[in-house]
Amino acid sequence: MKKLLIVVDYQNDFVDGSLGFKKALDIKVNLINKIMKYHENKDDVIFTMDTHDEDYLNTVEGKYLPVKHCIKNTYGHELYPEIKTLVMDSDKIFEKNTFPSIDLANYLRDKEYESIELCGVVSNICVLSNAVMVKSVLPNTRIFVDRKTIASNDDDLENKAIDILRNLHIEVI
Repeated sequence: MKKLLIVVDYQNDFVDGSLGFKKALDIKVNLINKIMKYHENKDDVIFTMDTHDEDYLNTVEGKYLPVKHCIKNTYGHELYPEIKTLVMDSDKIFEKNTFPSIDLANYLRDKEYESIELCGVVSNICVLSNAVMVKSVLPNTRIFVDRKTIASNDDDLENKAIDILRNLHIEVI
C-alpha cells in the first residue's frame, strides 16, 4: 500500500514574500529531501496552495490578516522555486481559498494509504487545519507530521498546534 505526503502551502509569499519568515526557509532542505524520498519510493505527493483573488482584503480572512498574499497569477502564489522543480506529473495540486482544503478531503475520502504525512507552513494554521480534514475522512489511517518539516512564525502557537495534533491522535515525530 502506498504512502502519501501532503506539502502544505510552501509558496513564495510564505517563505520570503509578504508573509515570509525565517523558519519557513529553514525547513526547505528537509522538505526537498522528504519530497524526493516519496518520489523515489513511488509514493504519492500532493501540494496545497493558498489561493486568493485581488479582493482578498474584502474577505473575512483579509479583515483578520490584512496582508495581501498568494494572489493567483502572481509570483507570491507560486510554489517556492526549489520545491516547484520537484513537482511531477503524477503529483496533485489543490488550490484553496481558505485554511483547509475541502477538495483535498473529498479527494482522499475513498483512498487507502498506509500512512499520510503532512509538512509545510504555517504549522498552527494550514498544516493543522488540513491535518484535521485528513483525519476526518481517513480516521483509521496513520497520520503524522515531522517537526523538522513544519514551521510557524510564532513558536508558542506552533507548540499549541503540536499539542492539538497529538490530542487528535496525529503523530508528531
